Amino acid sequence: MAFFWRWWLQQTEDMKNTVKQLVNSGHLEFISGGWCMNDEGVTHYSSIIDQHSLGAEFLRDEFGECGRPKLGWQIDPFGHSREVASLFAQMGFDGLFFGRVDFQDYAIRNMTKTMEMIWKGSANLGEQSWLFTGILPRVYTAPASFCFDYRCRDEPIKDDPRLHDYDVDQRVQAFIDAAHIQARSFTTNHIMMTMGSDFHYENANEWFKNLEKLIKHVNAKQANGSDVNLLYSTPTCYLYALNNANQTWTTKTDDFFPISYSMHGLWNGYFTSRPALKRYERHSNNILQVTKQLNAFSNITLRQAFFPLNEAMGVAQHHDAVSGTEKQHVADDYALRLSDGIDSAIYVINQAYKKLLPKENRSPVVPNQFLCQLSNISECLPIEGQDIFTLTIWNPTIQPVQHIVHVPVTKYYTIRSPTGEIIFADVHQISQAIKNIPGRTSSAQLEISFQTSIPALGFNTYYFQAISEIDIEKKSSIERTYNEACILQNQNLRIEFDDQGNLKNITNRRKNFTVSFSAQGFYWYTSFPGNNSGPEFQASGAYFFRPLTPTPLPVSNTRNITCTYSNISQRASIVYNEWASQEIRLYDGANNVEMEWIVGPIPIDDNLGKEIIMRYDTDIQTNGLFYTDANGREMIERKRDYRPSWNYTVYESVSGNYYPIPSRVWIKDNQRQMTILTDRSEGGSSMHDGSVELMIHRRTLYDDSQGVGEPMNETAYGKGLVICGKHFLIIEPPENSALYHRRTAQQLYMSPISTYALPTVSYTDYSNNFRQTWSALTEEMPYNVHLLTLDQLTVKVFLIRIEHYFELHEDDTFSKPVQVDLQFFFDSLGKIMDLTELTLSANLPLNDMNRLIWRTANDESSYSKPTHSNASLTNTIVTLNPMQIKTFQVTLE
Repeated sequence: MAFFWRWWLQQTEDMKNTVKQLVNSGHLEFISGGWCMNDEGVTHYSSIIDQHSLGAEFLRDEFGECGRPKLGWQIDPFGHSREVASLFAQMGFDGLFFGRVDFQDYAIRNMTKTMEMIWKGSANLGEQSWLFTGILPRVYTAPASFCFDYRCRDEPIKDDPRLHDYDVDQRVQAFIDAAHIQARSFTTNHIMMTMGSDFHYENANEWFKNLEKLIKHVNAKQANGSDVNLLYSTPTCYLYALNNANQTWTTKTDDFFPISYSMHGLWNGYFTSRPALKRYERHSNNILQVTKQLNAFSNITLRQAFFPLNEAMGVAQHHDAVSGTEKQHVADDYALRLSDGIDSAIYVINQAYKKLLPKENRSPVVPNQFLCQLSNISECLPIEGQDIFTLTIWNPTIQPVQHIVHVPVTKYYTIRSPTGEIIFADVHQISQAIKNIPGRTSSAQLEISFQTSIPALGFNTYYFQAISEIDIEKKSSIERTYNEACILQNQNLRIEFDDQGNLKNITNRRKNFTVSFSAQGFYWYTSFPGNNSGPEFQASGAYFFRPLTPTPLPVSNTRNITCTYSNISQRASIVYNEWASQEIRLYDGANNVEMEWIVGPIPIDDNLGKEIIMRYDTDIQTNGLFYTDANGREMIERKRDYRPSWNYTVYESVSGNYYPIPSRVWIKDNQRQMTILTDRSEGGSSMHDGSVELMIHRRTLYDDSQGVGEPMNETAYGKGLVICGKHFLIIEPPENSALYHRRTAQQLYMSPISTYALPTVSYTDYSNNFRQTWSALTEEMPYNVHLLTLDQLTVKVFLIRIEHYFELHEDDTFSKPVQVDLQFFFDSLGKIMDLTELTLSANLPLNDMNRLIWRTANDESSYSKPTHSNASLTNTIVTLNPMQIKTFQVTLE
């Protein structure tokens, strides 16, 4: 919708009325309706829902019910997610069509007439997640010789018999033959002929003139016994024809990842390509959700003010945006749009805090809030040298969070908590690896760290005041060891290193078991340097990952380790070389291990492209199995060198086993499970039993000829791009793991957001005039419920999405249905007067959703019994089943 929206804004009322007439008559149909055609491998479900809701809202407001999309149209993404199918079903779609599948999968489906199927999109939600799914035979192009665009070289149809090159009979027969060939792969006597491609129809007259001729002359052959009837149609009309065919369909329960274009070209390099953009997109979503919440709870009705961020996030979900499969200047533009969007959000955040911060009956001047978005490289220039500043942290989740605060500083400070007590904090030297990052301009040498609890759906403010170095040294003691064996240990975990910097063991002290590591650290694959002249010469590039050899090399055979012990954390800093380092942190009371890594500039002086992985080799007995998430929600079992849907032939032993990991991956045996959570989407695999590897950075020197036209060779400040990122390790028994990884993953993508301010008043004056802690909630919320969306539509009308974020059978306690009272979310705003449950995309009352019913070859029906009774509800207590998302429009009194 992004392009159509821009065009729509420029049209006259007469043109808009003409378009509306075409929509109302069915001549023009909107399909999918998202702000873009989103990628399915590296996107997060929160952003997929948001971008589809953005487009759906626009279509509803402009075109009403006739503009509501009825099916998904994902013809260009490079793999297809089961979770996306489930989300589409919950949006009310009747079907889904796409174009790209693995060439081995395609060949079998083509022979067995299984190009169309019922995709069971969720292992938890039953029939409500089922979606009829069809594969288009030529991705989305026209049959050979029937492309009538100036970009093609096909001849037009010459139907004037007076001309010497009259060719109707030959062209008509060629088209009838193409139709018969295509029909062999499909079950019914209906087939869809896509007629077009990328950038086509700039000369629409040429297309339609030839299509009219084709329809006329092909259908005329019916008088001579032809069984081909050609007509203009739409994907929805085609879908309805299939539904009316009284046919049964095969089913699918896995996904379409990874998919091979050829024997040596797999679309899975993009799972990692442009890791900085992938992280920035995730960060931008975090800010967007916080902005929506602050706008709602402050009741300032500034929804349109942060539309630039909504719109930029919608565009960023495109299958050539967050995927990293665009040219460098286009990637720069996506980042710029997100940056401009964040600027619009900062304005709204300030307006919200102007209402939320002042105490009742007080009207002080509220200091301007600002973000420090380079905090990940320990840089916050506006606070450098300041004697006083405040830090306000908003928690966007509905449970209190234990949060570790890191503030880069040039002075020492006392920190006052929201209740006025002095907070005891650690002061660490900023690592040399951070200080060496190209483009870092901060003069900060120190980082203050402290641990605190942030209230649910609320904020805390911390007041910093400069003090002398002597005062702080009396209160802080830090011990260090250099290149010695060391142990990091808290109440829950014990981590052991040898004197060479090798991670040896992680012990869960509560459960009394150990995971041993034979190796952990950075390795690299050499990128295949092909010229793409044939499958065997396929290069590794933005889309494709193809290593030259199946064995990765360590980035260094030696390393240095420094272990640091302070009051709230214990750290092992391991330097491999001048471009790769990691710091493993264990915080007081933590149930996970934080691993921060810095990689880059990746050297290419040897003319070798490099694909950098972080590998974890353990003694967990995995039998070839590992588990990856689908868009941050449900988990899918993977088996090395195997595909559930067909007898898989291995051509690429490494990349053939690489899967998208938007949020987590785990391996397990009967007693132990190691879950690794990521801070952005990454590609990964388990190439050996007990091993997990995650690709964290890429620098290739060849284009893979899939459309980018450039190598994946990112630079900044005249050097190769440096990437900072984090992994979080959870070591638990399998039956306890979900309790920790589910909540941790939610808190990673909905992290507390920090804003700074520079007040000019003393702490006494500040505390007298401003709230320093506040929460929208007065009731404790269920552990297994997550607030997915809170968006103020008008003064009294809100959109809210809540979800049960555990799967079935994951946890004895939290994998059960749960009830939550929606009124609790609105206690600070007013009493709920009216409640309407909507589809997931929020463009239709759930009571009005009537999806097509399909039957499987096993005589199963896709009919899903409604779980709702009335369109408008008065009871505000909602029941959620595992993995269920519910969407409501709420009106307050």
